[in-house]
Amino acid sequence: MSQSNIFTLMVFILIFSQSQSQSARGKDCVCELQSSDPAFPVNRLNNIEFTATQCTENITSEKMTEIDRLVLGLQHRIRQLLDNVSMLEREDNGNLYAAVSLRIIELELAEIQDLLDKLNRTTNNYQQLSVQAAAELQQMENTMTELEKFDHTQVMVRQRENQHIKRDLEHCRADLNSTSPAPTLSAGYCDSGLMANVSGPKTYSLTVYGTSYSFGAWGRDANPAPGDENKYWLVVLSSSNVFGNFIRQYSSLSTIILGIGPTDTYISSSNPTTNTIQGPNMVMYANALYYNCYNIYSVCQFNLTTRAVSTVALPSDTGYNNKFSFGHLGTTYGYTDMDFATDESGVYVIYATTSNYGNVVISKVETSNPPVVGQTWITSLHKKTVTNTFMVCGVLYATRYVDKEIEEIFYYYDTKTKEERYDLRIHIKKLQTNIKYMNYDPRDHLLYVFSDAYIVTHEIMF
Repeated sequence: MSQSNIFTLMVFILIFSQSQSQSARGKDCVCELQSSDPAFPVNRLNNIEFTATQCTENITSEKMTEIDRLVLGLQHRIRQLLDNVSMLEREDNGNLYAAVSLRIIELELAEIQDLLDKLNRTTNNYQQLSVQAAAELQQMENTMTELEKFDHTQVMVRQRENQHIKRDLEHCRADLNSTSPAPTLSAGYCDSGLMANVSGPKTYSLTVYGTSYSFGAWGRDANPAPGDENKYWLVVLSSSNVFGNFIRQYSSLSTIILGIGPTDTYISSSNPTTNTIQGPNMVMYANALYYNCYNIYSVCQFNLTTRAVSTVALPSDTGYNNKFSFGHLGTTYGYTDMDFATDESGVYVIYATTSNYGNVVISKVETSNPPVVGQTWITSLHKKTVTNTFMVCGVLYATRYVDKEIEEIFYYYDTKTKEERYDLRIHIKKLQTNIKYMNYDPRDHLLYVFSDAYIVTHEIMF
């Protein structure tokens, strides 16, 4: 082929290539993708997100504390009413009361009624909100379960597995890094120092039983099971102010003050009978109630889960059946021969024996099943001169009646050093005349008091 022919062929190929390139640029290349899976329901996911947002706006910490604020306000107004009624009684002059004071009391009653109405409305609203939120949460859970079917690559399943693995790793790391348990605090000493004063009352409320039943006990479990940290218990001696046969529990402080939603656990079917609670002095520890067994010098341990009762006997010369009760010159607190107390290290029983001339004896109660009487200390404090006792960090404190407004902590016994003192002058302000029960809770440093049918708390200052 000649050179001229070759040149003519190259020009023809170049012109043809440019023409094809321009033609290709003038058209779009489209690929159609077809999937056999249904479309993901984005609207349903958006609805769940909207519902969750609404729940968050409806249920806030501020709203959840509204009941507590109303209850505290109600307590304050009731205390004011009591003060005004007392003033009115002092103004009595031959059945002639001051019209101004009567008008003040009328206004106080109206404000109290208004607070009660608000409390009732708030409680009803919370109940409706709880039911609505539970239904919405269940619906969201069902929808999310259905949406998870679109996760063909099992991303969610792998995430849950990863979370479980991370949790197990954290537990392993915690076990490897764990140290030996912290030593028990020395007797007479707490983290914050020595007890210096008692303030309050911090809580003051009449129980649902009213003023008809003036002997009883209440408080929190000093060593609760996980999930029961906020529970409160109440025992009222409903049989002759001496005996009780069931324990009433509430889910929070607000519910025990309002008397709503209780759970009753019966020890025995009637009063008095075997295993009946005798006397108002008792404590709750590790889901078990410790109290004076009916008609005997023994400690009873009632397990609230198994409803089984175990006992351990105190010395045979221990006072019971009103032999060595608490009291003062004006009255005796019946069947308070045995007083039970909790502190940072466990459970104690305080009682008196004839061999110790009616003076106080302290015994540690080992909370095994059955319980065991452990170390014992002998004091020179005569039990009948005392109105109440309680333990704080291994130190026994005793109170006495001063007048209808003041109770005085006058005595302590240190179980570590065996030191006794009678010169304490720590005053407790009372709103009722008689304190029938008193116990210290090491979890919140409060004294739980049952005073003439009222449940009261006082804060210990260190």
